[in-house]
Amino acid sequence: MKTPTTSMNHLPMFTELSASITGDTLYEWFRRVRNRSEAICAPLCTEDYVIQTMPDVSPPKWHLAHVSWFFETFLLTPYLQGYRQHHPLYAHLFNSYYETAGTFHPRPRRGLLSRPTVSDVLKYRAWVDQHMEALLGDSVHPQRQDVVFRTVLGLNHEQQHQELMYTDIKHIFFSNPMLPTYGAPAQSAMTDIPALQWSAFEGGISRMGFEEDGFCFDNERPVHKAYINPFKMATRLVSNGEYQAFIENGGYQRVECWLSEAWKYKNEHQWQAPLYWRRQDDQWYEFGLHGLHPINPAAPVSHVSFFEAHAYARWAGHRLPLEAEWEFVARQYPVSGNFCGDQILQTSPPHTQGMTQLYGDAWEWTQSAYSPYPGYRPLKGTLGEYNGKFMFSQMVLRGGSCYTDIEHIRPTYRNFFYPKDQWQCSGIRLADSV
Repeated sequence: MKTPTTSMNHLPMFTELSASITGDTLYEWFRRVRNRSEAICAPLCTEDYVIQTMPDVSPPKWHLAHVSWFFETFLLTPYLQGYRQHHPLYAHLFNSYYETAGTFHPRPRRGLLSRPTVSDVLKYRAWVDQHMEALLGDSVHPQRQDVVFRTVLGLNHEQQHQELMYTDIKHIFFSNPMLPTYGAPAQSAMTDIPALQWSAFEGGISRMGFEEDGFCFDNERPVHKAYINPFKMATRLVSNGEYQAFIENGGYQRVECWLSEAWKYKNEHQWQAPLYWRRQDDQWYEFGLHGLHPINPAAPVSHVSFFEAHAYARWAGHRLPLEAEWEFVARQYPVSGNFCGDQILQTSPPHTQGMTQLYGDAWEWTQSAYSPYPGYRPLKGTLGEYNGKFMFSQMVLRGGSCYTDIEHIRPTYRNFFYPKDQWQCSGIRLADSV
Protein backbone atom coordinates (compact mmCIF):
# COMPACT_ATOMS: atom_id res chain seq x y z
CA MET A 1 0.00 0.00 0.00
CA LYS A 2 1.36 3.39 -0.94
CA THR A 3 0.73 5.99 1.74
CA PRO A 4 0.38 9.65 0.72
CA THR A 5 3.20 11.84 1.95
CA THR A 6 2.61 14.47 4.61
CA SER A 7 3.31 18.09 3.82
CA MET A 8 5.59 19.77 6.37
CA ASN A 9 3.94 23.06 5.44
CA HIS A 10 1.17 22.22 7.88
CA LEU A 11 3.63 22.00 10.78
CA PRO A 12 6.17 24.81 10.39
CA MET A 13 7.34 24.49 14.00
CA PHE A 14 8.42 20.92 13.37
CA THR A 15 11.43 21.86 11.27
CA GLU A 16 13.46 22.77 14.36
CA LEU A 17 12.62 19.46 16.03
CA SER A 18 13.51 17.44 12.94
CA ALA A 19 16.88 19.14 12.63
CA SER A 20 17.76 18.62 16.31
CA ILE A 21 16.98 14.90 16.62
CA THR A 22 19.76 12.46 15.83
CA GLY A 23 19.14 8.85 14.86
CA ASP A 24 20.42 7.59 18.20
CA THR A 25 18.28 10.03 20.20
CA LEU A 26 15.14 9.19 18.25
CA TYR A 27 15.72 5.45 18.52
CA GLU A 28 16.30 5.70 22.27
CA TRP A 29 12.98 7.52 22.60
CA PHE A 30 11.36 4.92 20.36
CA ARG A 31 12.65 2.04 22.48
CA ARG A 32 11.62 3.73 25.73
CA VAL A 33 8.04 4.31 24.59
CA ARG A 34 7.71 0.86 23.07
CA ASN A 35 9.05 -0.84 26.18
CA ARG A 36 6.65 1.08 28.39
CA SER A 37 3.61 -0.25 26.54
CA GLU A 38 4.67 -3.80 27.32
CA ALA A 39 5.56 -2.85 30.90
CA ILE A 40 2.01 -1.54 31.42
CA CYS A 41 0.75 -5.00 30.52
CA ALA A 42 3.25 -6.86 32.70
CA PRO A 43 0.85 -7.28 35.68
CA LEU A 44 -1.80 -8.86 33.42
CA CYS A 45 -2.60 -12.54 32.97
CA THR A 46 -2.93 -13.81 29.42
CA GLU A 47 -6.72 -13.90 29.74
CA ASP A 48 -6.79 -10.19 30.63
CA TYR A 49 -5.31 -9.24 27.26
CA VAL A 50 -8.35 -10.25 25.21
CA ILE A 51 -11.32 -8.79 27.14
CA GLN A 52 -13.54 -6.05 25.73
CA THR A 53 -16.18 -4.91 28.21
CA MET A 54 -17.90 -2.29 26.03
CA PRO A 55 -17.40 -0.83 22.53
CA ASP A 56 -15.30 2.09 23.86
CA VAL A 57 -12.87 -0.29 25.56
CA SER A 58 -10.27 -2.15 23.50
CA PRO A 59 -8.48 -5.31 24.67
CA PRO A 60 -4.87 -4.64 25.77
CA LYS A 61 -3.70 -7.06 23.08
CA TRP A 62 -5.38 -4.92 20.43
CA HIS A 63 -3.69 -1.75 21.73
CA LEU A 64 -0.26 -3.42 21.53
CA ALA A 65 -0.91 -4.51 17.96
CA HIS A 66 -2.57 -1.31 16.74
CA VAL A 67 0.30 1.00 17.70
CA SER A 68 2.63 -1.40 15.87
CA TRP A 69 0.34 -1.31 12.83
CA PHE A 70 0.67 2.49 12.92
CA PHE A 71 4.46 2.31 12.53
CA GLU A 72 4.20 -0.44 9.92
CA THR A 73 1.59 1.42 7.86
CA PHE A 74 2.84 4.99 8.04
CA LEU A 75 6.61 4.40 8.17
CA LEU A 76 7.88 0.96 7.25
CA THR A 77 5.67 0.30 4.23
CA PRO A 78 6.26 3.63 2.46
CA TYR A 79 9.84 4.39 3.56
CA LEU A 80 11.82 1.18 4.21
CA GLN A 81 12.91 -0.29 0.92
CA GLY A 82 12.11 -3.98 0.57
CA TYR A 83 9.91 -4.11 3.65
CA ARG A 84 7.24 -6.82 3.71
CA GLN A 85 4.28 -6.82 6.07
CA HIS A 86 4.45 -9.20 8.99
CA HIS A 87 1.03 -10.70 8.22
CA PRO A 88 -1.34 -9.83 5.35
CA LEU A 89 -4.45 -9.66 7.59
CA TYR A 90 -2.98 -7.51 10.37
CA ALA A 91 -3.64 -4.35 8.37
CA HIS A 92 -7.37 -5.17 8.53
CA LEU A 93 -7.44 -6.43 12.12
CA PHE A 94 -5.51 -3.54 13.68
CA ASN A 95 -6.48 -0.52 11.61
CA SER A 96 -8.61 1.61 13.95
CA TYR A 97 -10.61 4.03 11.80
CA TYR A 98 -8.51 5.09 8.80
CA GLU A 99 -10.88 4.75 5.87
CA THR A 100 -8.22 5.70 3.32
CA ALA A 101 -5.81 3.09 4.67
CA GLY A 102 -8.11 0.16 3.86
CA THR A 103 -10.74 -1.86 5.69
CA PHE A 104 -10.86 -2.46 9.43
CA HIS A 105 -12.39 -4.92 11.87
CA PRO A 106 -15.48 -3.45 13.63
CA ARG A 107 -14.51 -1.75 16.87
CA PRO A 108 -17.22 -3.40 19.03
CA ARG A 109 -15.91 -6.83 17.97
CA ARG A 110 -12.25 -6.47 18.89
CA GLY A 111 -12.82 -8.65 21.95
CA LEU A 112 -13.90 -11.58 19.75
CA LEU A 113 -10.41 -12.07 18.33
CA SER A 114 -8.74 -14.96 20.14
CA ARG A 115 -6.20 -15.03 17.32
CA PRO A 116 -3.60 -13.74 16.77
CA THR A 117 -2.52 -14.77 20.23
CA VAL A 118 -0.77 -12.53 22.73
CA SER A 119 2.46 -14.29 21.79
CA ASP A 120 1.81 -13.57 18.12
CA VAL A 121 1.23 -9.88 18.86
CA LEU A 122 4.48 -9.63 20.82
CA LYS A 123 6.30 -11.21 17.87
CA TYR A 124 4.65 -8.64 15.62
CA ARG A 125 5.92 -5.84 17.86
CA ALA A 126 9.44 -7.29 17.77
CA TRP A 127 9.26 -7.50 13.96
CA VAL A 128 8.19 -3.86 13.68
CA ASP A 129 10.82 -2.71 16.20
CA GLN A 130 13.58 -4.53 14.34
CA HIS A 131 12.73 -2.84 11.07
CA MET A 132 12.14 0.56 12.66
CA GLU A 133 15.68 0.36 14.04
CA ALA A 134 16.95 -0.03 10.49
CA LEU A 135 14.82 2.85 9.20
CA LEU A 136 15.72 5.24 12.03
CA GLY A 137 19.40 4.38 11.65
CA ASP A 138 19.42 5.67 8.07
CA SER A 139 20.46 9.27 8.68
CA VAL A 140 20.78 10.01 4.94
CA HIS A 141 17.35 8.71 3.96
CA PRO A 142 16.08 10.95 1.12
CA GLN A 143 12.83 11.53 3.04
CA ARG A 144 14.44 11.78 6.45
CA GLN A 145 12.29 14.71 7.59
CA ASP A 146 9.08 12.82 6.87
CA VAL A 147 10.48 9.76 8.66
CA VAL A 148 11.33 11.79 11.76
CA PHE A 149 7.98 13.57 11.80
CA ARG A 150 5.96 10.38 11.44
CA THR A 151 8.05 8.59 14.06
CA VAL A 152 7.46 11.39 16.57
CA LEU A 153 3.75 11.34 15.69
CA GLY A 154 3.74 7.56 16.16
CA LEU A 155 5.39 7.87 19.58
CA ASN A 156 2.85 10.45 20.71
CA HIS A 157 0.13 8.18 19.32
CA GLU A 158 1.47 5.25 21.35
CA GLN A 159 1.56 7.41 24.50
CA GLN A 160 -2.12 8.19 23.92
CA HIS A 161 -2.81 4.46 23.77
CA GLN A 162 -0.78 3.86 26.92
CA GLU A 163 -3.22 6.08 28.78
CA LEU A 164 -6.11 4.25 27.14
CA MET A 165 -4.58 0.96 28.26
CA TYR A 166 -4.72 2.07 31.89
CA THR A 167 -8.33 3.22 31.64
CA ASP A 168 -9.41 0.18 29.64
CA ILE A 169 -7.73 -2.25 32.05
CA LYS A 170 -9.50 -0.45 34.89
CA HIS A 171 -12.89 -0.93 33.19
CA ILE A 172 -12.08 -4.58 32.42
CA PHE A 173 -11.24 -5.30 36.06
CA PHE A 174 -14.24 -3.34 37.35
CA SER A 175 -16.55 -5.40 35.14
CA ASN A 176 -15.35 -8.60 36.83
CA PRO A 177 -17.30 -9.50 40.02
CA MET A 178 -13.99 -10.52 41.61
CA LEU A 179 -12.74 -6.92 41.27
CA PRO A 180 -9.13 -7.92 40.57
CA THR A 181 -6.34 -5.48 41.30
CA TYR A 182 -3.70 -4.23 38.90
CA GLY A 183 -1.12 -3.31 41.54
CA ALA A 184 -0.46 -2.92 45.24
CA PRO A 185 -2.63 -0.39 47.11
CA ALA A 186 -1.35 3.17 47.12
CA GLN A 187 -4.07 5.00 48.96
CA SER A 188 -3.70 8.75 49.41
CA ALA A 189 -3.88 10.05 52.95
CA MET A 190 -7.31 11.11 54.16
CA THR A 191 -6.36 14.76 54.53
CA ASP A 192 -8.43 17.89 54.88
CA ILE A 193 -8.37 20.37 52.04
CA PRO A 194 -9.05 24.10 52.22
CA ALA A 195 -12.36 25.54 51.14
CA LEU A 196 -12.63 26.17 47.44
CA GLN A 197 -10.79 29.36 46.54
CA TRP A 198 -10.77 31.48 43.41
CA SER A 199 -8.31 33.39 41.26
CA ALA A 200 -9.58 36.28 39.18
CA PHE A 201 -8.26 37.15 35.72
CA GLU A 202 -8.84 40.31 33.72
CA GLY A 203 -8.93 38.50 30.40
CA GLY A 204 -8.47 40.46 27.18
CA ILE A 205 -7.02 39.42 23.85
CA SER A 206 -4.95 36.27 24.27
CA ARG A 207 -2.91 34.12 21.90
CA MET A 208 -4.15 30.56 21.75
CA GLY A 209 -2.57 27.46 20.22
CA PHE A 210 0.85 25.86 20.00
CA GLU A 211 3.70 28.21 19.05
CA GLU A 212 6.80 26.60 20.56
CA ASP A 213 9.58 24.65 18.86
CA GLY A 214 8.83 20.96 18.62
CA PHE A 215 5.91 18.65 18.06
CA CYS A 216 2.21 19.25 18.47
CA PHE A 217 -0.92 17.64 17.07
CA ASP A 218 -2.55 19.42 14.16
CA ASN A 219 -5.63 20.28 16.26
CA GLU A 220 -3.47 22.59 18.44
CA ARG A 221 -2.82 24.92 15.50
CA PRO A 222 -2.86 27.46 14.03
CA VAL A 223 -2.06 30.09 16.64
CA HIS A 224 -4.87 32.61 16.77
CA LYS A 225 -6.28 35.37 18.94
CA ALA A 226 -9.10 34.79 21.39
CA TYR A 227 -10.98 37.45 23.32
CA ILE A 228 -11.57 36.49 26.95
CA ASN A 229 -13.96 38.36 29.21
CA PRO A 230 -12.97 38.85 32.85
CA PHE A 231 -13.42 35.57 34.72
CA LYS A 232 -12.44 33.65 37.79
CA MET A 233 -11.31 30.05 38.12
CA ALA A 234 -11.25 27.69 41.08
CA THR A 235 -7.75 27.03 42.38
CA ARG A 236 -8.24 23.27 42.59
CA LEU A 237 -10.40 20.48 41.22
CA VAL A 238 -13.75 19.54 42.74
CA SER A 239 -13.18 16.91 45.43
CA ASN A 240 -14.90 13.60 46.08
CA GLY A 241 -16.36 15.05 49.26
CA GLU A 242 -17.86 18.01 47.42
CA TYR A 243 -19.31 15.76 44.76
CA GLN A 244 -20.74 13.49 47.45
CA ALA A 245 -22.60 16.54 48.80
CA PHE A 246 -24.11 17.00 45.33
CA ILE A 247 -25.31 13.38 45.38
CA GLU A 248 -26.72 13.62 48.89
CA ASN A 249 -28.50 16.86 48.00
CA GLY A 250 -30.41 14.96 45.30
CA GLY A 251 -28.22 16.19 42.46
CA TYR A 252 -29.02 13.21 40.24
CA GLN A 253 -32.75 13.80 40.74
CA ARG A 254 -32.83 17.60 40.29
CA VAL A 255 -33.95 18.20 36.74
CA GLU A 256 -33.05 21.90 36.90
CA CYS A 257 -29.36 20.98 37.08
CA TRP A 258 -29.28 18.90 33.92
CA LEU A 259 -29.23 19.59 30.21
CA SER A 260 -32.17 17.99 28.40
CA GLU A 261 -30.11 15.35 26.61
CA ALA A 262 -28.12 14.70 29.78
CA TRP A 263 -31.29 14.17 31.85
CA LYS A 264 -32.61 11.68 29.32
CA TYR A 265 -29.31 9.80 29.09
CA LYS A 266 -28.84 9.73 32.87
CA ASN A 267 -32.29 8.25 33.39
CA GLU A 268 -31.90 5.67 30.64
CA HIS A 269 -28.63 4.46 32.15
CA GLN A 270 -29.71 4.91 35.77
CA TRP A 271 -26.73 7.00 36.83
CA GLN A 272 -26.56 7.69 40.55
CA ALA A 273 -22.85 8.44 41.03
CA PRO A 274 -19.51 8.54 39.17
CA LEU A 275 -18.72 5.41 37.19
CA TYR A 276 -16.49 3.66 39.72
CA TRP A 277 -18.36 4.54 42.90
CA ARG A 278 -20.22 1.85 44.83
CA ARG A 279 -22.50 2.21 47.84
CA GLN A 280 -21.92 -0.47 50.48
CA ASP A 281 -22.99 -0.52 54.15
CA ASP A 282 -24.02 3.16 54.00
CA GLN A 283 -20.57 4.17 52.75
CA TRP A 284 -19.23 5.15 49.33
CA TYR A 285 -16.37 3.13 47.88
CA GLU A 286 -14.35 3.80 44.76
CA PHE A 287 -12.77 1.20 42.49
CA GLY A 288 -9.31 1.88 41.11
CA LEU A 289 -6.42 -0.04 39.67
CA HIS A 290 -5.53 -0.87 43.27
CA GLY A 291 -8.93 -2.35 44.08
CA LEU A 292 -12.02 -1.18 45.95
CA HIS A 293 -11.48 1.30 48.79
CA PRO A 294 -13.50 3.90 50.70
CA ILE A 295 -13.50 7.15 48.76
CA ASN A 296 -10.98 9.75 49.82
CA PRO A 297 -13.05 12.93 50.31
CA ALA A 298 -9.99 15.12 49.68
CA ALA A 299 -9.04 13.59 46.33
CA PRO A 300 -10.44 15.04 43.09
CA VAL A 301 -13.58 13.38 41.79
CA SER A 302 -12.93 11.50 38.56
CA HIS A 303 -14.68 9.43 35.91
CA VAL A 304 -17.57 11.83 35.56
CA SER A 305 -19.07 12.68 32.18
CA PHE A 306 -19.49 16.17 30.78
CA PHE A 307 -23.19 15.73 31.53
CA GLU A 308 -22.38 15.20 35.23
CA ALA A 309 -19.71 17.91 35.34
CA HIS A 310 -22.12 20.44 33.83
CA ALA A 311 -24.89 19.41 36.24
CA TYR A 312 -22.55 19.74 39.24
CA ALA A 313 -21.37 23.16 38.12
CA ARG A 314 -24.95 24.37 37.72
CA TRP A 315 -25.89 22.94 41.14
CA ALA A 316 -22.89 24.74 42.68
CA GLY A 317 -23.93 28.03 41.10
CA HIS A 318 -20.99 28.25 38.73
CA ARG A 319 -19.97 26.91 35.31
CA LEU A 320 -17.19 24.99 33.58
CA PRO A 321 -14.30 26.99 32.11
CA LEU A 322 -14.07 27.86 28.46
CA GLU A 323 -11.21 26.23 26.62
CA ALA A 324 -9.60 29.63 25.99
CA GLU A 325 -9.88 30.54 29.69
CA TRP A 326 -8.23 27.29 30.77
CA GLU A 327 -5.32 27.73 28.36
CA PHE A 328 -4.91 31.38 29.37
CA VAL A 329 -4.39 30.30 32.98
CA ALA A 330 -2.36 27.16 32.26
CA ARG A 331 0.22 29.05 30.20
CA GLN A 332 1.21 30.87 33.40
CA TYR A 333 2.23 27.67 35.23
CA PRO A 334 4.83 24.94 34.59
CA VAL A 335 3.70 21.45 33.69
CA SER A 336 3.88 19.50 36.93
CA GLY A 337 1.51 17.35 38.91
CA ASN A 338 0.29 13.81 39.53
CA PHE A 339 1.11 11.85 36.36
CA CYS A 340 1.50 8.15 35.66
CA GLY A 341 5.28 8.25 36.07
CA ASP A 342 4.72 8.62 39.80
CA GLN A 343 3.02 5.19 39.76
CA ILE A 344 0.24 6.42 42.05
CA LEU A 345 -2.28 5.83 39.26
CA GLN A 346 -5.11 7.56 41.09
CA THR A 347 -6.17 11.10 41.87
CA SER A 348 -4.65 12.65 44.98
CA PRO A 349 -5.35 15.69 47.22
CA PRO A 350 -3.69 19.01 46.38
CA HIS A 351 -0.38 19.51 48.16
CA THR A 352 0.02 23.27 47.78
CA GLN A 353 -2.01 26.45 48.12
CA GLY A 354 -2.89 28.67 45.19
CA MET A 355 -3.62 27.50 41.65
CA THR A 356 -2.98 23.77 41.63
CA GLN A 357 -3.87 20.52 39.84
CA LEU A 358 -3.94 22.22 36.43
CA TYR A 359 -1.92 19.30 35.13
CA GLY A 360 -2.33 15.65 36.02
CA ASP A 361 -4.83 14.02 38.40
CA ALA A 362 -7.91 14.25 36.14
CA TRP A 363 -8.70 15.65 32.71
CA GLU A 364 -10.78 18.80 33.13
CA TRP A 365 -13.98 19.21 31.17
CA THR A 366 -14.44 22.57 29.52
CA GLN A 367 -17.72 23.93 28.22
CA SER A 368 -16.17 24.33 24.76
CA ALA A 369 -17.16 22.07 21.88
CA TYR A 370 -14.34 20.34 20.03
CA SER A 371 -14.08 22.27 16.78
CA PRO A 372 -11.29 23.47 14.49
CA TYR A 373 -9.33 26.61 15.26
CA PRO A 374 -9.69 29.47 12.75
CA GLY A 375 -7.62 28.58 9.69
CA TYR A 376 -7.22 24.92 10.67
CA ARG A 377 -6.21 22.48 7.98
CA PRO A 378 -5.77 18.75 8.64
CA LEU A 379 -2.67 16.93 7.48
CA LYS A 380 -2.76 15.79 3.88
CA GLY A 381 -3.40 12.18 3.02
CA THR A 382 -4.38 9.39 5.37
CA LEU A 383 -2.91 11.12 8.44
CA GLY A 384 -5.53 13.82 7.95
CA GLU A 385 -7.97 11.38 9.54
CA TYR A 386 -6.07 11.52 12.86
CA ASN A 387 -7.99 14.45 14.37
CA GLY A 388 -9.94 16.51 11.87
CA LYS A 389 -12.81 14.15 11.19
CA PHE A 390 -13.72 13.98 14.89
CA MET A 391 -14.40 17.70 15.26
CA PHE A 392 -18.11 17.29 15.83
CA SER A 393 -20.39 16.57 18.83
CA GLN A 394 -17.55 16.18 21.34
CA MET A 395 -16.30 18.39 24.18
CA VAL A 396 -12.75 19.54 24.95
CA LEU A 397 -10.85 18.43 28.04
CA ARG A 398 -7.53 19.86 29.21
CA GLY A 399 -4.61 19.14 31.53
CA GLY A 400 -3.97 15.39 31.53
CA SER A 401 -4.62 12.85 34.26
CA CYS A 402 -2.89 10.47 36.64
CA TYR A 403 -2.69 8.04 33.68
CA THR A 404 -0.95 10.55 31.36
CA ASP A 405 2.79 10.65 30.69
CA ILE A 406 4.12 14.05 31.78
CA GLU A 407 6.18 14.43 28.61
CA HIS A 408 2.98 14.01 26.60
CA ILE A 409 1.13 17.04 27.99
CA ARG A 410 1.40 20.80 27.42
CA PRO A 411 -0.82 23.87 27.93
CA THR A 412 -2.17 23.66 24.37
CA TYR A 413 -2.99 19.93 24.35
CA ARG A 414 -6.64 19.32 23.39
CA ASN A 415 -8.31 16.09 24.45
CA PHE A 416 -11.89 15.37 23.39
CA PHE A 417 -14.65 12.96 24.31
CA TYR A 418 -18.39 12.66 23.92
CA PRO A 419 -20.51 14.33 26.64
CA LYS A 420 -21.71 10.95 27.92
CA ASP A 421 -18.25 9.39 28.36
CA GLN A 422 -17.32 8.40 31.91
CA TRP A 423 -14.66 5.74 31.48
CA GLN A 424 -11.84 8.22 30.99
CA CYS A 425 -10.27 9.85 34.04
CA SER A 426 -12.14 13.14 33.74
CA GLY A 427 -12.89 15.61 36.53
CA ILE A 428 -14.26 19.08 37.25
CA ARG A 429 -12.79 22.54 37.69
CA LEU A 430 -15.24 25.37 38.24
CA ALA A 431 -15.15 28.82 36.67
CA ASP A 432 -17.38 31.88 36.55
CA SER A 433 -17.69 35.24 34.89
CA VAL A 434 -16.71 38.37 36.79
